[in-house]
Amino acid sequence: MTSLKSSLLLAAALGLALGLAGCGKKAKPAPAPTANARAVTLAVVESRAIEGGLIASGVLVPREDTAILPDVTGYRVARVLTDEGQWVKAGQPLATMDDSLLRAQVEQQVALAAQQRVAADRAEAEAARVKGLDGDGLLSQEQIDARRFSAKSARAAAVAQDAAAASMREREAHMVVRAPYAGLVIERNVRQGDLSGVGTTAWFRIAKDGQVELAADVAESALSKLQPGVPAEVTLADGAVVHGQVRLVSPRVDTSTKLGRVRIALPVDPRVRTGGFARAAFSGVSHPSLAVPETAVRYDADGAAVMVVDAHNRTARVPVTTGQHGGGYVELLTGPPAGSRVVAKASAQLTPGDYVKPANDPGAPAPASAPAPR
Repeated sequence: MTSLKSSLLLAAALGLALGLAGCGKKAKPAPAPTANARAVTLAVVESRAIEGGLIASGVLVPREDTAILPDVTGYRVARVLTDEGQWVKAGQPLATMDDSLLRAQVEQQVALAAQQRVAADRAEAEAARVKGLDGDGLLSQEQIDARRFSAKSARAAAVAQDAAAASMREREAHMVVRAPYAGLVIERNVRQGDLSGVGTTAWFRIAKDGQVELAADVAESALSKLQPGVPAEVTLADGAVVHGQVRLVSPRVDTSTKLGRVRIALPVDPRVRTGGFARAAFSGVSHPSLAVPETAVRYDADGAAVMVVDAHNRTARVPVTTGQHGGGYVELLTGPPAGSRVVAKASAQLTPGDYVKPANDPGAPAPASAPAPR
């Protein structure tokens, strides 16, 4: 009986000792299942200089344009001689106003000017008759001076009337609204019968020489990479592509948006319409940023995402915001940090939590997205 008790006590002690020894060691994680793991190629989120990846968007605007308004007010429009989309030459009539009343006023002023000249000639002739008679006693000095002052006054009145007639003739010339320079009419807001001087809306707007350019907004950090002469490929709203080059890089950055303005000169092309939206990709400009291969980004109902592979080769879906594209890579504005491993060719068959079998070792694995199974 005593021997049996001793055996039981010894077994219990050994069990307790083994249990305590086991508590001092961490359990090893079970190896990730590989039987059904899909073989994939991995890529790493890394900083890359995306060639041609600097893209800016903006609005198409005339390089130089003028708002054309009539110089005279209170007259009816008689004829409109041009319309939007037409090319005009410098000095070409755009619209005429009814000048029938003004012509009568001009004729009246011209007649008054002629009358004043005759009066001035007569006064000067009378003043000439008393020349040299000062102190002779034939006429008083007061009468002599009166004739001379009358002649000067009449001549001054004649000159003033001539100026008034010239002003009326100039006014008549402005009854025709003309193009200040050659260009393309991009806006027309006048109709026959409208009254000049009513409101402040421009009658016409002309793009000088038809030149339209892209006013693009560029991030402050990228402005230093651009300078006049840098080529740009501009994509219009309908997908058409035209080639231009940077004409001007603004020295000012908007304090609220932190964007700078870049002007891109474009060829004269009927497809390039003012007010339209366009996007420019600048050639030969590197834009360093965190990037992954374009094939690594998967687009689904929840938006863009990449499949990150953790240290245990388990996948996790991480949403991303993409930026510039170039050279087969896409910029990640938001997403996993640098060094994260991602599936290089995203597949809809992969779901979060799947185990994969990497076919390559592109770099250090990303931190585990979930604890390894025990």
